[in-house]
Amino acid sequence: MSHRPRKRFGQHFLHDRTVIGRIVDAIDPRPGERLVEIGPGLGALTAPVLERTGRIEVIEIDRDVIPILRQRCAGLGELVVHNADVLELDFRQLAGDGSPLRVCGNLPYNISTPLLFHLLASADRIQDMHFMLQKEVVDRMAARPGGKDYGRLTVMLAVACRVERLFKVGAGAFTPPPRVESAVARLVPLPAPPFPLPDRERFARVVASAFSMRRKTLRNSLRGLVDGAGFAETGIDPGRRAETLSPAEFAALAATPVSLVDV
Repeated sequence: MSHRPRKRFGQHFLHDRTVIGRIVDAIDPRPGERLVEIGPGLGALTAPVLERTGRIEVIEIDRDVIPILRQRCAGLGELVVHNADVLELDFRQLAGDGSPLRVCGNLPYNISTPLLFHLLASADRIQDMHFMLQKEVVDRMAARPGGKDYGRLTVMLAVACRVERLFKVGAGAFTPPPRVESAVARLVPLPAPPFPLPDRERFARVVASAFSMRRKTLRNSLRGLVDGAGFAETGIDPGRRAETLSPAEFAALAATPVSLVDV
């Protein structure tokens, strides 16, 4: 059975055995763990993980690849298929009261950033995540303050996860080859934020507003969210720009009250 990759699903099927082996070794799946793979495609990663664990759940939107996937994994263990849009799947419900999930996958590049934000909402029910992503996204995930890669995604991940770059992957490892470089990253959810964070929703609003106008100073980009007293209280210069602030500094600004006079 064969299947032509579909552009609308962002499909680039992994075929390089060496790369597949490195990813599986990085995941280090063990029997009894709750492995969940996003976008298994034709099963290049699914089959070797299943061989190690004896059971894996997969989330696949393209119903036409599912028979091929089942055929490839036949006899290797229990394959549980969720034919669903991963952005609409409730990972907290999927985890239930059982063991935390170990999530992996070669993520479709066209939904990778919204998918990461979607997963963050269930981070307390996830043990770890191993993803193949566009290298540019991995650079943003693990960026340090001050660079062009540092942004909203970096800061929001820093609250919830430890992010680790693992290795780069060339375009030739895929069919069809993507026009971008790829990389594999590991994300390990933190038991608690690494700094005080009394109001997550306000923190998210402050970060989003600051980076939506990243060329403007904080005084302008955070108008209505952080007032003069807030900047004074935290000691953060309102003339700075968003990319210069650490995640902890964003949290400090988000913890300040707002004067109605300044809003």
